[in-house]
Amino acid sequence: MSWTRPADLRAQTLKLWDKGDLLRALIDPASWNPRRLRLVVPESNALSEQLDAVRAWLPELQAVPHVRLVWRAFTHRLLGASTLPAECWLDTLPDALGLIGKTREARRFEALLQSTRAIDAALFTCLLPWLSKRPLAALALADDWPRLLSVLRWLQTHPRPGVYLRQVDLAGVDSKFIEAQRGVLSELLDLCLPLDAIDPGATGIGGFCRRYGFRDKPLRIRLRVLDAALALPGVGDDQDITLTQADFAQLALPVQRVFITENEVNFLAFPPLPGSVVIFGAGYGFDVLGGAAWLQRCSVHYWGDLDSHGFAILDQLRAHLPHAQALLMDAATLHAHRAQWVPEPAPALRQLTRLSAPEAALCQSLITGQTRLEQERLAFGWVQRALAAL
Repeated sequence: MSWTRPADLRAQTLKLWDKGDLLRALIDPASWNPRRLRLVVPESNALSEQLDAVRAWLPELQAVPHVRLVWRAFTHRLLGASTLPAECWLDTLPDALGLIGKTREARRFEALLQSTRAIDAALFTCLLPWLSKRPLAALALADDWPRLLSVLRWLQTHPRPGVYLRQVDLAGVDSKFIEAQRGVLSELLDLCLPLDAIDPGATGIGGFCRRYGFRDKPLRIRLRVLDAALALPGVGDDQDITLTQADFAQLALPVQRVFITENEVNFLAFPPLPGSVVIFGAGYGFDVLGGAAWLQRCSVHYWGDLDSHGFAILDQLRAHLPHAQALLMDAATLHAHRAQWVPEPAPALRQLTRLSAPEAALCQSLITGQTRLEQERLAFGWVQRALAAL
C-alpha cells in the first residue's frame, strides 16, 4: 500500500524545514502561503479489495494534528455514498512547525531576530541577506550570536584595527572564540563592513586577519648557513637560524646557491658548501619566499621526496621561483635505491604544468607504479656526490 501515512506528511514538512523555508517565513511573514502536501489515497478497487486496510488507514490520517483535510464525496458501486480525503494542507506557519515539533526552535530563531533588531537596527538590515539565505546556520549559532554581534559592531567601530586578535577587548569574547568562528564571521563582515575595510586579496580562514586588518602572526623561515665564510656572528657553529618573512626578505648575504629540503634531519645534516644556505621547507607553503627578491639572483635547488607529492611541491615552488631546479629527483637516483622504494597509496593527481618533460614522465611513472622514494632513504654518499657535482 502506497497510501500517504502520517509519517509521510511529517517527512514532507521536514523537507521545508531543512531547506530553511519555515524559518525564512519568520523573517518575512508575508512570504508564507498555505502549503499543499502530497496525498495518495486508496483507489476505487482498493475500497473493494482492501476495505479493512482502508478502515484502519483513514483514522490514522484523520488523527494527524495541524493539517487540514479536504474531502471528496463519491459513490462507490459496493459502498454507496462515501467520502475520502482529496487534499491535505498546512494552512499556517505554526501548523507546519507544530507538525514536525519545531515550535521551540522557531521561537528561538524569532528571539534571535528580535534581539538583533533591538541591538542595532542598521546591522540587522545588513545581515538580513545572510539570515534569509542561511537561517538554519543562524539558529545553530544562537548561543554564540550575541558574541558574534559584539565582534561585528566592534569592527564597524574599529575598521582595520591593526592589532592582534588577542587584543580585542570585549566582554565574553576571546581570541579563541574569534579564531573558531572565522568562517561565519567572514560571511557576516563582508556584509556589514565598508569595502575599504576589506582586503579582497586575502581569502579563506588563513587570510582572515589580513582581510579585516588584524595583525597576523609573522611567517617564519628556518635556514642554515653552509659556508663558514658567510657565518652570522653570535649564532653558533651550526648556523641554524629562524627569521621572520620580513627579515628573510632583507637578508644581505653573498649567497650563490639556496637549497630547500622538506626533511628536518636532511636539513640538519646538509654538508657544508661554499656560498650556500639550506632552507627547511614547509610542504605546499612557499608564499613566505615570494617577497625575497634576492632569491631570484641565486641558483635554487629543491630536494623533495621522489613521489608525486614531491613533484607537486616542486611545481608549486616554481610558481614563485620559476628557475628552481630539482635535486636528487631523477631516474638515476630512483633506480639506484630500488631496495628503499615504498608504496604510495594516495598519489597527487592534479595537473602539474611547471615540470620539465623528463620530470613529468618520471612523476607519471611513479603514479602508475604507486611508488615513492623518501628523501631520507637516500645513501648519504650519493647525496654528497650529487652536491659535489653541481
